[in-house]
Amino acid sequence: QVQLVESGGGLVQVGGSLRLSCAASGRTFSPNFMAWFRQAPGKEREFVAGITWVGGRIYSADSVKARFTVSRDNARNALYLQMNSLKPEDTAVYYCAASRKSTAGRSKDDYDYWGQGTQVTVSP
Repeated sequence: QVQLVESGGGLVQVGGSLRLSCAASGRTFSPNFMAWFRQAPGKEREFVAGITWVGGRIYSADSVKARFTVSRDNARNALYLQMNSLKPEDTAVYYCAASRKSTAGRSKDDYDYWGQGTQVTVSP
């Protein structure tokens, strides 16, 4: 069974930075895609950024493209999200997700495994 565990969330002021990490474990862990999603109170879970596990092709939501960077470390089975110039509207629970499907994109339905989430709060 695959397990994803996020860390690195917290409280930060506007304009600050945070780096989220996702540690993956499991004997069968071999994703094709990994991604970060977020969910603010009362809102749908939305795609933030993703990366192909082999090749490292990145795709990001327009709202974060200039501020957030997704990366991965295949040897450590880890996924990261560097978040800079944070805004109050970035406040949400951030989730790590992995997909074994041959194609995956920005829909949460594309992803097979999810972490428990880590809270990011940006104060004005």
